[in-house]
Order: sequence, then structure tokens, then C-alpha cells
Amino acid sequence: MPRQVNIHEAKTRLSQLLAQLDDGEEIVIARAGKPIARLVPLVERPARRHPGSAVGKVTIAPDFDEPLPQAVLNTFEG
Repeated sequence: MPRQVNIHEAKTRLSQLLAQLDDGEEIVIARAGKPIARLVPLVERPARRHPGSAVGKVTIAPDFDEPLPQAVLNTFEG
């Protein structure tokens, strides 16, 4: 469960709270006991995907879109 601090504490201890984010902790900021914001660690965005990067690495069977055998259908449909 994230730690909750009030706005005054968040303003006076911002540097310390940010250091806690480095440890993976989340902090909720509250006004009059009601949560209004959340401080969370910034996560690096994953590298951009490049179309066509899997060319030659993936194969699709020729019968990929054929109907499933009855035994398999019975397993799903009961």
C-alpha cells in the first residue's frame, strides 16, 4: 500500500519523497485526508518497435485458418 502524505508535508519534504521513489515506492498526496495525487517512479518507455523486424523469424502454417478438428472443438464447447 502506498504511503500517504498531506500537501504540506509533500511541499516541505519533496526531495526526500523523490528519493523514496528511487526505491520503487509510490506516495499518495492527500488534502484533508482525501487522496488527490500520486507520485510514482518514472519508467523509461520501451524502445520503439520497428515494422518488419521479425521478417524471416516467424512462420505461419499453411493450415492456420482451417477449421479445428472436432475433438478440439468439443473441448472448448463441451
